[in-house]
Amino acid sequence: MKNKKHYGEENDLNLKVVIGISRANQAIQKQSAVTFKEGGLTTAQFAVLEALYHKGTLTIQEIIKSILSTGGNMTVVINNLEKEELIERHVNPEDKRSSLIEITQKGKKIIEEIFPNHLQSLKEEFKVLTIEEKQDLITILKKLSTR
Repeated sequence: MKNKKHYGEENDLNLKVVIGISRANQAIQKQSAVTFKEGGLTTAQFAVLEALYHKGTLTIQEIIKSILSTGGNMTVVINNLEKEELIERHVNPEDKRSSLIEITQKGKKIIEEIFPNHLQSLKEEFKVLTIEEKQDLITILKKLSTR
């Protein structure tokens, strides 16, 4: 039998919540990555293209904020998308030190091919939840993220 440590009921529950959220997120991210890979993109590349597709032209900082990412590898992601002609980079007329990133027609075509598959994948992942459970989960997660 395993030697299981306990830290008090509330602490044990908090740890279980963190583990549950992490495992659920990993499972969803793993399945999403498969969908993106089938479309020829990494998760980061998909996230950038999806943000540009739905929000329009953005600066790199706006992309980072939009996709909830750090800037660590964003330059590499942007450079690779530009090499593949999925995005274009333009000088920002309001701030010459920054660039505006715009999705190309080729990039739009790829997102339009992959996005329905992504939605279907999410539908499969979340089919175990009712509409009400999804709404409750959104409410709970917002409570955790807006503090």
